[in-house]
Amino acid sequence: MSETVEIPERSGTAFTLRTGDLLMVIDPRGEQVADLLAFDATDIREAISAGRTFDYAERIYLTTGDKLYSNRSNVLLEIVEDTVGRHDFLLTPCSFATFDHFYPKLPRHRGCFGNLVAVLQPYGIEPDAIPSAFNCFMNVPVDGETGRLRVLPPISKAGDRIVFRAARDLIVGLTACSAPDSNGGTFKPIHYRVDRALA
Repeated sequence: MSETVEIPERSGTAFTLRTGDLLMVIDPRGEQVADLLAFDATDIREAISAGRTFDYAERIYLTTGDKLYSNRSNVLLEIVEDTVGRHDFLLTPCSFATFDHFYPKLPRHRGCFGNLVAVLQPYGIEPDAIPSAFNCFMNVPVDGETGRLRVLPPISKAGDRIVFRAARDLIVGLTACSAPDSNGGTFKPIHYRVDRALA
């Protein structure tokens, strides 16, 4: 079992997973979102896809037993444990543009998009290749009649987690989200742990 790693508030990291590895994303203090991206390690043009995943899941709220698909309809990750049950796969990573639009009175921040660009660049992944992220713990209810979205504080409590199993070798980007509304108005770290599959 590997050690738990901390992602400081409003930052991100990238790492690789091998087929069968388990990735545990932990909210250590509660009400903190983590944006997650996954790319096929052998061909970075294949990336996590919200649209394909919604097609096959036939719903937008994903939890234990659901699979996250790529733009080529291949499974990249499977959710094998989830103590929260509410995550978002609709909204794109926050960015300078997000802050200009939603938070014009706050200092600009590069957000999860900028953090992901920085940590994924060494893997050859360019900004335009970054898709919508699977937003662990993000609480985005959708009005059933109008389709209007709201961003509410996460329902995750301190120590809650979601665990993924890698279906193939992957490059993963993971953040501690930077947008105030997504995190109940505060910024906190995210923890993660990778348990390697037996060779």
